[in-house]
Amino acid sequence: MSAPMSGRPTAAELVAAVADFLDNDVRAACDGQVGFHARVAANVLRTVERELLDRSAGRVRAALEDLGFPDEAALAQAIRSGRLDDREAEVLEVLRLLVRHRLAIDHPGYDETP
Repeated sequence: MSAPMSGRPTAAELVAAVADFLDNDVRAACDGQVGFHARVAANVLRTVERELLDRSAGRVRAALEDLGFPDEAALAQAIRSGRLDDREAEVLEVLRLLVRHRLAIDHPGYDETP
């Protein structure tokens, strides 16, 4: 990740402000397709905000590196080729971590129990 912006507002705060503007002002002033696109854009910005604020990406990278892979694509290739068949428990643990991480970014609260 690049160096954070100095001072305020932070990148995450700016993204959140634009998402709020789209959700509250633009959507209220538009109907139909433009309103829908404003909602989609706001949702995209909220995902970007969560990624900017994410603190678990380091754990994901470390888990991949512990298995000997630089990224998810390399891990997927190794799984497809069968190279990790003898390390099933380790691979499943990392895959669970990856899925939880993605859910936290893409669908916050999805894995929480009511």
